Amino acid sequence: MMGEQKPEVTFRDLIHGLRQLQLERNRPVISHVSLSSFGQVRGGAETVVGALLGVFDTLVMPTFTYKTMVIPESGPEDNAITYGSGKDTNRMAEFYRPNLPADRMMGMVAEAFRTRSGTLRGKHPILSFAGYRADGAINAQSLDDPLGPIGVLASQGGWVLLLGVDHTVNTSLHYAEKLAGRKQFVRWALTPDGVVECPGFPGCSDGFNAAEEWLEGITRRVTIGAAQVRALPLQDMINLVKDKISVDTQALLCDRPDCERCNAVRAVRV
Repeated sequence: MMGEQKPEVTFRDLIHGLRQLQLERNRPVISHVSLSSFGQVRGGAETVVGALLGVFDTLVMPTFTYKTMVIPESGPEDNAITYGSGKDTNRMAEFYRPNLPADRMMGMVAEAFRTRSGTLRGKHPILSFAGYRADGAINAQSLDDPLGPIGVLASQGGWVLLLGVDHTVNTSLHYAEKLAGRKQFVRWALTPDGVVECPGFPGCSDGFNAAEEWLEGITRRVTIGAAQVRALPLQDMINLVKDKISVDTQALLCDRPDCERCNAVRAVRV
């Protein structure tokens, strides 16, 4: 027997649900979205983007492009990468360009947002962000500071908005790790100017859901369709997680024995 079909989520449903979070519309938002988590959305990803821009003046989303990454034959030590292992994947790497689609793991909503008129995309060849009315944050990014936009949004009193996703996709937690002094990595990207070194590359996020208990007291929640939606004040979240990592250097690391990045962090002598 087939299960009961979930009701279709409309633009009005999205607007109503987002407003229930009671966030000031002039506060910038960095959002992570799973379209499928809502059930059926009338109008798809474009409807979700339209609702977000209808409620918030300033919006940012990650539009990362891991398909540009290449693995060199050699590089810095203790870099959580197996040099010389990319012979096959390197051949499939794509040159970064401003209109390169965001990777599929970023989600359909991020790609719809990237292509929306008026949206500015950053120039980082792997970790670009797209923003609407967020030029200051987007332009704060550089090769040496890929997470710079998050710092700007935090200083502006911004919020993290998780729509149907958990903290494993919460990019802003990587910024907290960096501020806590956690080891960062180097990666390389294919660009029209050649292979570019990209320092400041963050670690693994598979263990980030351990932060949920710490962050419960500052988390606002609503349900839209079938999706659980959470909002967290960016600066408070960053400060709390940074302090936790400063006390416990193993906090938020994943438990996979073969995770090169988490193992590299564990190997750092404090």
